[in-house]
Amino acid sequence: MDRRDSIKSMVLASLAGGLALQGCKPEAEAPAPVATEPAEGVKWRTAAENAGIEEVKEGEFLNEHERESLGVLCDLILPKSDAFASASDAEVVEFIEFTALDVPEMQNPLRGGLMWLDHESNSRFDAEFKKASADQQKEILDDIAFYDPNKPQSERSFQVNWFSLVRNLTMTGFYTSEIGIKEIGYKGNQPNVWDGVPQDVLDQHGVAYEEEWLAKCLDPTKAGDIAEWDENGNLIT
Repeated sequence: MDRRDSIKSMVLASLAGGLALQGCKPEAEAPAPVATEPAEGVKWRTAAENAGIEEVKEGEFLNEHERESLGVLCDLILPKSDAFASASDAEVVEFIEFTALDVPEMQNPLRGGLMWLDHESNSRFDAEFKKASADQQKEILDDIAFYDPNKPQSERSFQVNWFSLVRNLTMTGFYTSEIGIKEIGYKGNQPNVWDGVPQDVLDQHGVAYEEEWLAKCLDPTKAGDIAEWDENGNLIT
């Protein structure tokens, strides 16, 4: 399961637990045959998968006001400091919008939660959430950020479940971004540099490597190069 599928599973689980979804879908049509040959773009995805990803990338779900409000909220969840980057630095809002386009079941709850934030802020402070002071914004969030772990998700309020979803998406978007991965110092599956048996051991046994064969072994200077394949799936570099 890749990152995209993992995130989709997480979002669907959150929605199923307690966010009220509106509307119903018509009966599903018979699925079209899925191509299995490699497609242009990401080589290990099928043509249908690549086309679906491009469609999501080109789509737009949030309007400008919603995007700004969500940006304020995400930066309250992960604020910028002298030592750490903010959610905005990692383009978390763009990540959440991409996820909403990829998981349509998430769209109504996400938009409904943003509407609730504005309604609550207007009721309390006569100002939209994004225009309220930081203290006023935090006052609203304090009421929905801490849920009772002993209460089933299905019995919690919409606002509490919604904030939990946005918080999870914010953390996921940030810590799977390049900025977030560097921040936690995660190295991942990086190849170790192996330059052969240590020289002192070779000297001890009176043997040495042939230079022409050393050149054919792992070149540390190319460790960061991205592999390329030809049209038949053969490794080029």
